Amino acid sequence: MSKSQETFNKKEREKKRQKKQQDKLEKMQERKNNKEKGKSLDDMIAYLDENGNLTSVPPDPRKKKVFRQEEMQISIPKQEERPANEKRTGVVSFFNDHKGFGFINDSLTKERIFVHVNELSIAIKENDKVTFEVQNSPKGPVALNVELVKP
Repeated sequence: MSKSQETFNKKEREKKRQKKQQDKLEKMQERKNNKEKGKSLDDMIAYLDENGNLTSVPPDPRKKKVFRQEEMQISIPKQEERPANEKRTGVVSFFNDHKGFGFINDSLTKERIFVHVNELSIAIKENDKVTFEVQNSPKGPVALNVELVKP
């Protein structure tokens, strides 16, 4: 008599495959039985409340907010013009010698202003106190004529 060609591993794989197939058939049957649930329009509608959260109940009309189109601003707000050639003081918060740029924190407005190595009269490093002029650029304020403040 010859020995069976099926090994233990083959039998286990076949059992797993049949189990998977059975589970798949059960899930399919369950979906068919429950397909009528949740089909009404009321079950599918979602509402936004006054805070912008999704809810299943309609919002209270008394809490409705009306916005006028003229009052809405979609663009970047205009920056107020700064006086030209006004000397300001600040502290260098970051400067990278290798890349040649950094940032200065303005003492008055607490604004972070970009500075490039071409605008320096002397080498600066972090935590140095400096005086400078501010000019607006397309990307924001830029420091010009940067000089160290002598202690």
